[in-house]
Amino acid sequence: MSTQPAEMNANPSVDFLPLEGTDYVEFYVGNAKQAAHYYMTAFGFQALAYAGPETGCKDFASYAIRQHKLTFVLTTPLHPDNPMADHIYKHGDGVKALALRVPDARAAWQETTARGAKSYLEPVVKQDAHGEAVISGIHTYGDTVHLFIERKNYTGAFLPGYRAWSNPYYAPASTGLLYVDHCVGNVGWNQMNTWVKFYEEVMGFKNILSFDDEDISTEYSALMSKVMSSGNGFVKFPINEPAEGKKKSQVEEYLDFYRGEGVQHVALATSDIVASVRALQSRGVEFLKVPTTYYDDLLDRVGPIDEDLEPLKELGILVDRDNEGYLLQLFSKPVEDRPTLFFEIIQRKGAKSFGKGNFKALFEAIEREQALRGNL
Repeated sequence: MSTQPAEMNANPSVDFLPLEGTDYVEFYVGNAKQAAHYYMTAFGFQALAYAGPETGCKDFASYAIRQHKLTFVLTTPLHPDNPMADHIYKHGDGVKALALRVPDARAAWQETTARGAKSYLEPVVKQDAHGEAVISGIHTYGDTVHLFIERKNYTGAFLPGYRAWSNPYYAPASTGLLYVDHCVGNVGWNQMNTWVKFYEEVMGFKNILSFDDEDISTEYSALMSKVMSSGNGFVKFPINEPAEGKKKSQVEEYLDFYRGEGVQHVALATSDIVASVRALQSRGVEFLKVPTTYYDDLLDRVGPIDEDLEPLKELGILVDRDNEGYLLQLFSKPVEDRPTLFFEIIQRKGAKSFGKGNFKALFEAIEREQALRGNL
């Protein structure tokens, strides 16, 4: 669960969907055993829980892994003729569920479906020897869903249906990743306002930041983005939409290869981005790089910072400032062969924004990668 301070003092009596943070992110993947090994090896997650034929689950295998308060679930189908297999065939490996922790999963489902959400999972109670959990869910953009997880009466490793899982021969060290800072979704042409309205009306979110194609553009491409935040500020979902440009934008490339709308990237918080990025790079995670000229006038642009400039320059870490502080961020290259899902590593030093001052340098770096793939 996120430990970010609340950005807005929502009155619980009027917040019809009180969210306690991101419970986990679930990925549908072609081979969950190998995907779990990748995220453990490269990103520093630890084994947590497993569900599969050995636990009575005949249709899929699922591995839950954790690092601090950050939990990923890697799930793969065991047979070809089912929606999970269809999802992977269409999209490749990608995010299926953004699971949100709630005090009452029944009420969350009732409140959101009453406001127009399409039900994905009616409230279900799952039980085992460690107690019970209530899970429900709704559809959002593309084939992505939100699950509502109520676990106040559960003490097991992860969720009922899973058993604790460990590997005594393999326990990779943490890379310092702490929790989900935000998750970014890419939607189709002229669809952003539809989904902004969805989050406002169905989930009670607020649009806290907006960027148009003047804010996010390069010589070749452009996109638009709006940041949606839950009432207490614990959960943030920026939404991107392509905009007209001379060439294909990164959002268009994503939509082409993902074959539809979906989660573009997950931002992972750290309290020491230099140490985290060094650890991730040493394990093979590849990051985008901006030209070293970015750093020539960095301190003039953002003012004084606590960090030494040389490690930031060496690693390609970007810096931006808002009225409340500054942030440091770096973006990975796509983690699969399809140029779809990637990760952001972010450290906030008071800032609550999303790095607007870095957009041009960042998107030019993305375009260089697009050009190498022949997709610009």
